[in-house]
This record gives sequence, structure tokens and C-alpha cells, in this order.
Amino acid sequence: MTGRMKRILLAATGMTLLSISCSPVVARQNGTRDVIATESSGPSYAQLATLALDGNIVLDATIRSATRIPPAEAAGLAPGHVRFYVTADVGALIRASGPLPARVGYLVDVPFDPRGRAPNLKRQRVIAFARAVAGRPDQVQLLTPDAQFSWTPTLDQRVRAVVRDVLAPDAPPAVTGVGNAFHVPGTLPGEGETQIFLKTEDGNPVSLLILRRPGEEKRWALSLGDIIDEAGGAPQRDTLAWYRLTCGLPETLPEASLQSQDDDNATIAREDYAFVRQQLGRCDDGRRR
Repeated sequence: MTGRMKRILLAATGMTLLSISCSPVVARQNGTRDVIATESSGPSYAQLATLALDGNIVLDATIRSATRIPPAEAAGLAPGHVRFYVTADVGALIRASGPLPARVGYLVDVPFDPRGRAPNLKRQRVIAFARAVAGRPDQVQLLTPDAQFSWTPTLDQRVRAVVRDVLAPDAPPAVTGVGNAFHVPGTLPGEGETQIFLKTEDGNPVSLLILRRPGEEKRWALSLGDIIDEAGGAPQRDTLAWYRLTCGLPETLPEASLQSQDDDNATIAREDYAFVRQQLGRCDDGRRR
């Protein structure tokens, strides 16, 4: 490798050759050339939201060139993967904190194709989630091993929708923990309400209300504000409000949240919190937990 290429690679990685890789794309044979393909289901909403929140650059780009990095110089490369330094022509800036040149470079790790060969990345259109490299406006750094995906019209629409959600002035705040929780029994057997106050990154009030009514299914609602109201209902799946809860709430209700409750009411509050967690589902954001 030439000295010039090494200097470019050092700049592209923020002065260190850390493992920077793309989504779990695989190459398959299509006629006479290889193409990149994501899993049929594509990235989850939670994964896209996490990437959109973690970085400040989302690119729609076409790979112009791809130079394979020798394994000895690819520190942290996962088994079964190959690292490339690619240059890509920027077709659109889905999100950016400032202007970018028409062509950028970055490192990307991709798995070998089913035949055990390095995939052909050239001319592939991708959506990449990245951050800027200080002092090198022509270089970006991918956020995570899942930060690049093959472009499709459906994925393009999904990514743009997520970015709009994240940048909206009234976007739900990040949930950082659980505050006080208490259950208030009703006048009838089996009736009652559980209120759970959440901690948020910006300090804005967020709370959960779980309702028990005799002869009715248990229901819950999210309130974004000072007024606790059941009218809003539970957030729809694959929305930013759903994501904030699904990926921000702990699996179980902290005992510190129940200090003011007697044993019976504390037990019901734990059950109601577990009900909400079950309704929300797993945080499938691609991160290891």
C-alpha cells in the first residue's frame, strides 16, 4: 500500500484503523455480476432510529471505487469479512450538519459472499449512516457495523421518515430511567390505576398510565407532558415514541421507584410495568445487550 493511501485511511478513521464496517450485506450472483443485497426484512425501525440519532450524516451514494485493505492492515476485522476503502459519489444528503463534497471516502467491512469471495462493491447504490472526520471534509466514518445498507425505494422512504421523526421539534425525548411509580386501587374489586413517571434526557415530563377495569382488558397510555391522560393511548409500533420506550426502559421496574408503596400495591405496579414491557416488545436496534 502506498504512503498516500495509508494517510487517507488514517484520516478516514479519525487517525486510527479501528473496525468500521457496513450492514450485514451479502453478495449474490445476478446474471454476470455481483450485487449487494440486504436481508429480505431489511433493518428494523429501532436500528434506523438508533443510527439516525447517533450520527449527523445520512448519505444516498453510489460507490465509485473500492480498494481492498490487506488483512494485516485491517485491525479488528471480524472473521469472514473483508475491509475496503471506498470512494462514493453523493447522490443526496438525507441528513447533514453541513455541506459535503460530491465525493467522499470511508472504510467499510463486508462479509465474503456465499462462494467465499470478496463482493464487488463498485457501482452499488447505498444508504450510509456516518459522522464527519475532523479536518477532512472529503472523508466520513461509518457509525457501526450495520451503518450501510443497499438502497431500495422502500428503504429510502423509511430512512427519510425516521430522519424526519428524529429532527421534528416535538420529537419525544430520550428516556433515561424510571422515577416514582405507584398503584391506586379503585372502589371495585380489580379496579385501579398505575402511574409511572419516567426520567428523560431533557427533563420534560413523560409518564405511563395503566388502567384496570373489571370485565375489561388492561390498557395503557403514554403521556408526553404534565397532564396524565389516557386519551392518547399507547404509541404505535415503529414510531419514535415507541422506540424511546422500547429501547429506553429497563426490563423490570426498579425497586427504588416503589419505596412509597405497600407490598400489595407494589406487586400490582410491577405487574403493570411488565405488561407495558411485553406490549412494547424487544428493542431490536442491532446493539448487543
